[in-house]
Formats: sequence, C-alpha cells, structure tokens
Amino acid sequence: MRFTKMEGLGNDFIVVTEEDLSPYLAHISSLARKLCDRHFGIGADGIVVVTPSERAEVGMRIWNADGSEAEMCGNGIRCLAKFVFERGMVKGEEFTVETKAGIMVPRVIVEAGRVREVVVNMGKPRLAPPEIPVRVTGDRALRVPLALGERIISFTAVSMGNPHAVIFEIPPDWVELGEEIENHPLFPERVNVEFVKVEHPRRAVVKAWERGAGATLACGTGACAVLVAGVLNGVLEREAEICLPGGVLHIRWSPEGYVIMRGEVKEIFTGEIQDEVMTRWM
Repeated sequence: MRFTKMEGLGNDFIVVTEEDLSPYLAHISSLARKLCDRHFGIGADGIVVVTPSERAEVGMRIWNADGSEAEMCGNGIRCLAKFVFERGMVKGEEFTVETKAGIMVPRVIVEAGRVREVVVNMGKPRLAPPEIPVRVTGDRALRVPLALGERIISFTAVSMGNPHAVIFEIPPDWVELGEEIENHPLFPERVNVEFVKVEHPRRAVVKAWERGAGATLACGTGACAVLVAGVLNGVLEREAEICLPGGVLHIRWSPEGYVIMRGEVKEIFTGEIQDEVMTRWM
C-alpha cells in the first residue's frame, strides 16, 4: 500500500487514497491502530483517506490512532488539501471536500509550485447541546461545571463537526484530566478537550487532548472551538492567534458566522508497506 506522511503543526497523518487502501478497507479500524503505532508502524495521530465524492470535488474520511472514525479534522483536511492539489486531483486553488461533518472549502496558498499554507472555511459552529452532543440543558453549554472527584472544572462545549470541551485554564495534570473528560458520561460520543490560557484578546495558548488520539501537538477543529468559546465567554476577539505546541493557527469567526482557519502544512515522506505486512495486521 502506498502512503504519504504529512503534518499540520506536528499533528501528523498517514494520507492514502481509497484506491490504494481498497483491499484492506474492511479492516481499517484494526489497521489504523497498527499503522499509527509509533514503534511498530508508521506512526501518526490518524489516517486520512482521500475518497471519491458525488457531492464535492473530493471526499475525506479519517480514522484516529485508536481505530475510531472521526467526523472531521482541521489539520487533517489541510493535509488532504495539499495532497490532492499537488497531485492534480483537483482543478483550482479553492475546491470542495465532502466530510462526515458536511462540505468544507479549502483554499491552498502556493509558493514556487508547492502548497505552503491552507485556508479552510470550517463552516458555522454548532452550539445547541444536542447537536454537540453534550448532556446539559439550555440553548448553549457555557461555563458548565464538571465534577471530577473533588475538583470542579468549568467548560464550554462547541461542535465544529466534532465535539469539543473548552476549559480556560491549563492545570499541571491536564493530560490526565483530558483523558478523564474525553470519556465522561456527559459526552455520549466522547469529546476533544482544549485547555486554554488567554494571553491577550487576540492570542491564546492551548494544550489539546484529542478524542481517540490523546495529547497532540495541534488540533485544527480544537483551535476553531477555542476561538468560538473565547468569543462567547468574552475573553477573545473574533480573530486571534491560537498557539499550540506545534505552532500557530490563525482563526477568524466571520460576521456571517463562518469559522476560517489558516495554517502551514508539510509533506514529510512517501512510502509503501508490503502486502504481507498489511495482511498480517488485518
């Protein structure tokens, strides 16, 4: 199976076409765990699969490192955008991508024939608790207290096509808390967790715990959720730098309600896994 290793701010993915993956697609969940293993596999936070689409120019499916399928991934779609543009799979610098979270519209920024950055219209955030989903009452899940043993942590829930719990503090044990919150019964489909320190109304520092992947160097949908939650809580402006361990994403919440994400993306290497190895992992 041919593959390409890519990363967006250190959030890394194995990118493969559905055609190359087709002999093994029925076993993708178990294969994802093997392929993403950083010691015995290629190593990645997830697998991005480029698929045909009847509703858009190209389609995307993504599996997390634990084998679960995600609805959407901001850094993943930026990797996909670079992949399909540089291989001539789309015609223009702006194109449509069908995801499980709906149609997304990336635009590539090209320098010397190569994609340096990708801008993505991530759509409008979903704020109603049933749409996130989170088991709280009311029109929005703002500053919701969450009991974790003897501690109480306040979160704001946002969906960017996938669920996020945004917490405006970064405790020393944020990794342990992230794992606990991801699997809390309040979130029926589990949840991504962002721990945030607001340095300025136009700048925030974030630690990301991703559902199905754990602590990662960056989370694109998480950065979008942080900006939305920050605006709703009155601590961020509608355009800000979201600083993650792997780098900076520029996020804007437009007056029309759309969240726009811009950031770098890189191709690391390409390779091929032998059929007998893939078969053994199935």
